[in-house]
Amino acid sequence: MTSKTLPPPAAQRSAPHLPPAPAKSSTPGTRWRRTVGGLGTALLCLGVLVFVLPFLFTIVTSLRSAADVARAPLGVPHTFTLKNFSDAFSQIHYGRSALNTLLITGLSCLSITVIGSLASYPLARITQGWSTWVYRLFILGTSVPVFVVVAPLYLLMRDLNLLDNYAGVVFIYTAMFLPVAVFFYTSFIRSIPMDIEEAAALDGCGAFRTFFTIILPLLRPITSTLLTFISLQVWNDLIVPLVFLQDPDKRTVMVNAYSFIDPHTVQPTTLFPAALLGVAPLFLIFIFLQRHVVAGMSAGAVKS
Repeated sequence: MTSKTLPPPAAQRSAPHLPPAPAKSSTPGTRWRRTVGGLGTALLCLGVLVFVLPFLFTIVTSLRSAADVARAPLGVPHTFTLKNFSDAFSQIHYGRSALNTLLITGLSCLSITVIGSLASYPLARITQGWSTWVYRLFILGTSVPVFVVVAPLYLLMRDLNLLDNYAGVVFIYTAMFLPVAVFFYTSFIRSIPMDIEEAAALDGCGAFRTFFTIILPLLRPITSTLLTFISLQVWNDLIVPLVFLQDPDKRTVMVNAYSFIDPHTVQPTTLFPAALLGVAPLFLIFIFLQRHVVAGMSAGAVKS
């Protein structure tokens, strides 16, 4: 009786001999992508430095004494002081001017968002020829600089007795930025599906009720983006309050900071703290609305 030899178990079988894998050689395309990526990173770092270094220089100069800056304007600071900020705070009447700027900015943002959203809803939903031309007229208004219309606006505000008045400045800002609001809202509303409004119409909702109960809550992300943009523009604006507000008690922060600019001499230890105090609220606004701004940009870029 012959005995059969059983094959070894699977664990004891020797793995087949495979040739070693060849070493991966970097192809020209891979090397090109790495070069382009490294160049992009270097350019990004350079751009950050170009943006950050002047800002840091402004902060450091604002904290230096006048004698230290006069001795070495670009040198290493030896002393730091907060007296420059306290002097600028009192000289530009920061509290009163900040309240004036906040009042003008708030009222302008409110009127622009309300009128812009109400005007954009029919422009986004009505597909007739006249609505297209009205929308194009609004878009054309975004290309008109304020310097071109300062003289006619001055005469108009004078005839309406709105010179040196908060209401006149708010009306001007509303007319300036309403085309931007219409562009923002119209583009966003067009990305909202019509099925939602059709369902509301079947439930008996009219146009106004549909807008205020359904469309308006959906505009929150793009409204945050628009408010941030308008706040930055209105707060930093110098031309309109300088021309249309003559009363020193009604001047804005930027107008009072502009008063430190002398055509013959410039004091950095006075001008830089005033400029930093002027833009400080903008940082708070942007930090508060940053998440909503990113959400609004993402929502406006992707159609439903």
